[in-house]
Formats: sequence, C-alpha cells, structure tokens
Amino acid sequence: MQRITIQSAGLRVNLRLDPPPASRALSLTTFDDGTNAVTVSLSDNIEVFESGYEFLLAYAAQGRDSDGGGPTEVRTTLTGMQKAAVDIVAMMQEGNDDFAWVVADDAAKATAAIVIVLKQDTISSEMVDNLNASIHLRALLTDLFLVSEAQGQ
Repeated sequence: MQRITIQSAGLRVNLRLDPPPASRALSLTTFDDGTNAVTVSLSDNIEVFESGYEFLLAYAAQGRDSDGGGPTEVRTTLTGMQKAAVDIVAMMQEGNDDFAWVVADDAAKATAAIVIVLKQDTISSEMVDNLNASIHLRALLTDLFLVSEAQGQ
C-alpha cells in the first residue's frame, strides 16, 4: 500500500493506492448504449489531461520567463489536469485488474509533479518544459492512450 498526500492552494488530497489481488479481472457495468459509468467519466478526464498536455507543449515553446502570476491560462490548464489526475486515481482504484492500479499510481505521481509547478509564484516556459519531460506525466499519458485504445475510443 502506498499513501500520498497532495496539498495545493487550499486543496488537500489524500490518496491510498492498494494493489489489487493478482487474479481479479476488470468488470464494469455496461449500459444499453455500450457505455459504462467509469468509461464516460474516465473518457472526459482522459480528454482533459491529453488536451492539457498539448497546451503545455505549446506554452513551453513560447520561451516565457513568467506567466505573470495570478490566474492564467497555464494555471487553469494545470489545475484542470490536476483534478483529472485525482479523478483518474479514484476511478482506477475501483478497477479490478493490475493495470488499473498502475494507472492510479502513475496518476498520483503526475498529480504530485503538477502540484509542484502550481505552487510556484510564476510559471516559466522552462519549468513547463521540464514538467512535460517528466517521466511521471509521460507514463500517465502512455497509460491513458492504452486505456483509450482498450476501450475502443
């Protein structure tokens, strides 16, 4: 079991990652239209995280020394990615297979990396570039691509 506490701008998130038993298979309740409760919400969170990463790539290429502090598009994007990653942790912990635990663990680590950036007074392009290069963000993105493909999205 792994415990992680993430704190940022008055938001405190306590995460507990419990690996599932080795023999459990993923089981989701499917509705008549072929969707399920996890897939619908998970798809939305995957989209938020993926589109946020694309925005961060563009921001990093701008060569900014600062975002100017305060509420900015980069902070709004990072906050959205943070919330999506926290939701992904919660959803994946409900999963019944080993890969769901891997995704939850990677999402928790990506959240911690995002929080470090959000805590800064200003956010430079270089900082965002380093975040983009972080193995934690990349691992989660790769996990989400695989999950999307497995769900046929």
